[in-house]
Order: sequence, then structure tokens, then C-alpha cells
Amino acid sequence: MELSVIIPAYNEEQRIEPTLERILAYLGARRCTAEVLVVVDGSSDGTADVVRRIRTDVAPVRLLDAAVNRGKGACVRRGMLEARGDLRLFTDADLSTPIEQFERLATAISEGHDVAIGSRRLPASRVAIAQPWWRRAMGRTFAWCVQRVALPGIQDTQCGFKLFSGAAAARIFPHQRIEHFGFDVEVLWIARHLGLRVAEVPVTWTDDPRSTVRPLVDSLRMLAGLARIRRANRLGLYGSRSA
Repeated sequence: MELSVIIPAYNEEQRIEPTLERILAYLGARRCTAEVLVVVDGSSDGTADVVRRIRTDVAPVRLLDAAVNRGKGACVRRGMLEARGDLRLFTDADLSTPIEQFERLATAISEGHDVAIGSRRLPASRVAIAQPWWRRAMGRTFAWCVQRVALPGIQDTQCGFKLFSGAAAARIFPHQRIEHFGFDVEVLWIARHLGLRVAEVPVTWTDDPRSTVRPLVDSLRMLAGLARIRRANRLGLYGSRSA
């Protein structure tokens, strides 16, 4: 199988059907062998029921429905480890980065990278609709911390559009420990720790005002995540390059 598309979903009853329709239309046009995995994170609405009703001949749509809410990071990890594609794309359910931008990330993988991440902060990036000022300020502050504490050289760790080779996913995600905010940084830390090649790729991105981000709580969670990553690394929990 060429491509697995992994979508973490929590209470996405209103958005998941148009998102799946757009992704399936894109996959049908590409004519590649693919699958779509929707990982429902203990939703309290009808997200899982909507996914079950999807009927298509383009690609199998697999529902992975968790009984409890564990976090976006837990969903991405489960999807990546259960996926079968040679390439494995994680995308947010709101498609803030259009699925068509997959081509840019796939090019980076074909050029020899193991991981390609969408970025909103490169000169060639295009932000069609920006976030509110307070979210931009929060993002800049967190990015500054990440640059100095964890991942120098990477401008945007939080864009919800990341592509992994199947081999890279199989090495990275068994070591992932953070299940909420901050999991993106941990995943990229592990990739670098294992000697994998990470490319940051400019993409088009549009803010969705229905975001559930909580400025104070989630900022503190992300900063605590950086401390957890450093501690896990000291304890040797992220494996070795020879593993």
C-alpha cells in the first residue's frame, strides 16, 4: 500500500464527512493504493457513526474508536502503528492544510528524507487566514522555547500535517510517550535522536476559528512536555540509532 492517511478526531461530527469526501476525491484522482484511518478519541458526539456510514470504492476507510479520551498524540501514535502504507500522513480533521499539499511533503521524502513536516513559518509558506493574535503570540513563544530547548533549526513543530516513511514511523512511534499537546515536538526529537532526516516544507494553511486550544492550560502543558522529553532522553527511553 502506497499511502495511509491518519486523521485524529475528537467530537468532529460536523467536519469529518466533508473532510473524508475531499481526501477520498484526492486519492481517487491520484489513483494510488491507499487507506484512510480515522482515530476517534473517545468522542461524546456522533463522529464514529458518521465514519461508519462512509461508503467508497476509492480506498478503505478504517475506524479506530477509543473508549476514552486520551489525547491527539495517542490517536496519531495508534494510527501510525496500525497503518500499512509505505508513506503515512497525519492530517488534522479540519484540513487547515489542504490534502493537495501532500505532494510537497512526498517530494521531500522522495529526495531522501525520512520525515517531512508542513510549516507555516518559512518564506514560501502561505497563511490564507491567520490565527487570532493571542494564538500567534502563544505559538511564537512556544516556538522560541522549542528552538532553544529541543529542536534548533525547526521553525514550526505544531502544524498538523506531517508525513513519515513507513520505516520511520515504525521506529519513531513505539517510543512516543506524550499523548496530549507537545507530542509533535517529542516525535521530531525522537526522529533526530534516531538519526532520521527531517525536512521542513512550506505549505498553505488556513486557520479554523473552531479550535479548542486553551491558551493558559495548553501553553503550560506544552512547556511541561519539553521537560518530559529532556527527562525521557536522559533515561534512554527513546532508543538508539542502531536499534
